Amino acid sequence: MDTDTKGEPGTKGEPAAETETGAPTDTDTDTAEAPVESTAADDESAAGAEGTGDADGTGDGGGAGESGGAEGNGTGDDPAAGTVRRRGRRGRLVRRTALALVLLLLVPILAAETALRVNYLGDPADGTYTRGKDAIWLGHAWVDGRKTDADVRALADRLGKTGIRDLYVHAGPLEHNGTLPASAYAGARRFIAAVHREAPELRVQAWLGDVLASESPNGMRLERAETRAAVVRSTREILAAGFQGAHFDLEPLHSDDGDYLGLLDDLRAVTRARSAQLSVAAHQIDPVPGFHSFWGTTTGHPKWWSQKFFGQVARRVDQIAVMSYDTMQPLQSTYGGYVAQQTSLALEVTPASTDLLMGLPFYHENRFGHWNHAETVAAAVRGVRLGLSRTDADRENFGVAAYVDFAATEPDWTSYEQGWVR
Repeated sequence: MDTDTKGEPGTKGEPAAETETGAPTDTDTDTAEAPVESTAADDESAAGAEGTGDADGTGDGGGAGESGGAEGNGTGDDPAAGTVRRRGRRGRLVRRTALALVLLLLVPILAAETALRVNYLGDPADGTYTRGKDAIWLGHAWVDGRKTDADVRALADRLGKTGIRDLYVHAGPLEHNGTLPASAYAGARRFIAAVHREAPELRVQAWLGDVLASESPNGMRLERAETRAAVVRSTREILAAGFQGAHFDLEPLHSDDGDYLGLLDDLRAVTRARSAQLSVAAHQIDPVPGFHSFWGTTTGHPKWWSQKFFGQVARRVDQIAVMSYDTMQPLQSTYGGYVAQQTSLALEVTPASTDLLMGLPFYHENRFGHWNHAETVAAAVRGVRLGLSRTDADRENFGVAAYVDFAATEPDWTSYEQGWVR
């Protein structure tokens, strides 16, 4: 997820018809140009070029500043050699400056990556396993007719061996004006009925999302009251269709967005009135305070939330699921250490009454921001357990959330079950 999105129109989700598998080189040289023979007239002209025209180089110009130099001091040296020496000095200065800049950038990065690897060391505490409050994001195929009752039975059988309780099934996306066509979830009632028949302990929530116009001219504008009101109406409609909750993924959502907080307040009133769940997919938390501001200034995409804003969101919902993937980490150890850090940061500000879920990468891509060899389910699970162990090992309302069903592989399920379910 994160835009950093992976397919769903405007969200972290899948395509509307997903597939079920889911420095430039510095070429400075110090070699001189071939010397050119000069005539006496040429020498006299060169000798006066840096001064006032005195052939002995003792005039008022810059030639008197060099003792025995080639810049018009009357010695008869070739001026081209002086030019080459100046170029050489400039080249060395450029290279030294470039090296200093590289070190200035690399040293903090290497220090941070080393800290993450250290954060991945140690053993998780005993008992840091599933609490039976896990979740999974499901693709649109479950509500558009492509999945059958047999598929639901197979899903129920698979999930029966796990700690998964909530299904976030894609029922959108929302239109930019906040509305939601009923045709987007035409098969929802049949799917919900089948789930309750095969696995009544599971809870089905509608996964709704859209691209926000926070970094481009197109998308949903939460600053518009009429748009927020339409999202609230769409939530009432989706709950009337039988869903037991509404799960929102609006991206890219910048930290400290007061309109978003206001929308959550309005949505909470609706879901509470129907004894339904309100859940959200959340951005990662600043790995160092204020990092989202720095990253936003340098890239135009803040990506992270402040820890304070994360807590403000968490206090307004029943569940908050951290999109703890697409982290730009190059190694399993640094990724796992990063997840451990994110788990601790989230636990510190999430109320005990709110379910906190940490995302697991049940998908496989290689691109900037996500390296398949590094962001593994096994590393994520170990990171989650380490963060939980160090911060609040007995937290009851805690779990993991798998993204996403149609891209999951058997090794993903095995890593989740062996590392977290036991």
